[in-house]
Amino acid sequence: MAIDVVALRSRFPSLAHGFAFFDGPGGTQTPAPVAEAIARTMTGPLSNRGTVSVSERNAERTVAEFRAAYADLLGVPASGVVHGRSATQLTYDFSRHLAKTWRAGDEIVLSRLDHDANVRPWIQAAQRAGVAVRWIEIDPATAGLDLDSYERALSPRTRLVAVTAASNVLGSLPPVRLIADRAHEVGALVHVDGVHYAAHRLVDVPALGADLFVCSPYKFLGPHCGVLAGSPDLLGTLAPDKLVPSADTVPERFEFGTLPYEVLAGATAAVDFLAAMDPGGEEGHDGADAAGPAGLRESAGQGVPGVSRRECLRRSLRSLHAHETALRARTEDGLRALGDAVTVHSKAPERTPTLLMTLEGRDAREAQAHLAARGVVAPAGSFYAHEVFAALKLPDPSLRVGLAPYNDAEDVDRLLDGLSSFLRTAV
Repeated sequence: MAIDVVALRSRFPSLAHGFAFFDGPGGTQTPAPVAEAIARTMTGPLSNRGTVSVSERNAERTVAEFRAAYADLLGVPASGVVHGRSATQLTYDFSRHLAKTWRAGDEIVLSRLDHDANVRPWIQAAQRAGVAVRWIEIDPATAGLDLDSYERALSPRTRLVAVTAASNVLGSLPPVRLIADRAHEVGALVHVDGVHYAAHRLVDVPALGADLFVCSPYKFLGPHCGVLAGSPDLLGTLAPDKLVPSADTVPERFEFGTLPYEVLAGATAAVDFLAAMDPGGEEGHDGADAAGPAGLRESAGQGVPGVSRRECLRRSLRSLHAHETALRARTEDGLRALGDAVTVHSKAPERTPTLLMTLEGRDAREAQAHLAARGVVAPAGSFYAHEVFAALKLPDPSLRVGLAPYNDAEDVDRLLDGLSSFLRTAV
């Protein structure tokens, strides 16, 4: 089957304002069931976690449901799911945890394709530990990683390889499994930034070969927070600095202070919303009649008899990929029709529906403002991709267009019309 985009769009209150949003890589719009789950949890009753009162049990259940949802989304055990304020915060935390195990003479390998959140925490941890930093370079011809440079960077001294699963500006999808296998051959751990990847592909952390994997629910319809997934056995070997009375079990030992239960509930609802985007045949997701249009349920977390949430996610993400690929093709065809005035720098054979472009002789921020005045949201900047912009000598700002589940053909046509009218204006 396929995603019913009309039904899906009806669940996003922000779309009623008439905007066409292409800023998904920076954070998607929020569907009503996610906001409702947050409000429902906050109004509870709700207390801190425990087993005595109903309010305590509500908090305990919310945490368990969050871990179960992200276990299904990421293909890991629930006990390997760690909540954090953001993927950046989690990466900083784990850079400190891992750096405790490094010694002078060790090395780490980083990627020029990465968001700075998967670069700077590791560089700063390496500096404190006296550890050398090696680099995987970008191949300018493909906007992907130069794997020869990776082979040169890797050595028996390598303790960590940190790499993105998808570039947040170019959309490029590196061969993460190949990179991970080579890292494991020399005894290194692999930390994967999946923030952009998880918004467009079904994640299977073990299949990727990632030892640690971070993502951000607000990039795929959820609230602002971060999630780290890893093997419980590996997490059990890491000793974070923590308060004496706080839990020392995995994964709780990595979550400092009281958890934001309402945020966890919203993050769970986002996973359930994703799972319900394509009902996947006659059995549907909660059943087509009970679920409403296209299986998009009024509430989250109910499940389907005989169909796992993981399988529902597989169906939905497969249909989402087809939907976004068709819109990306429509967008690229329209950009090509604008001629040499537009240069698209996203060109990897395997990539997400994210396009970075420059406009000949024009300021990208002026283009952003021109589009915004016409109800089209497409940001300009370098988007924390410091190494990418430096390596490819890209102008800062550049214009980024990122497709999300709620985009449709009309959105794309509005974007293209807006760019065309901008290019016709006098310089």
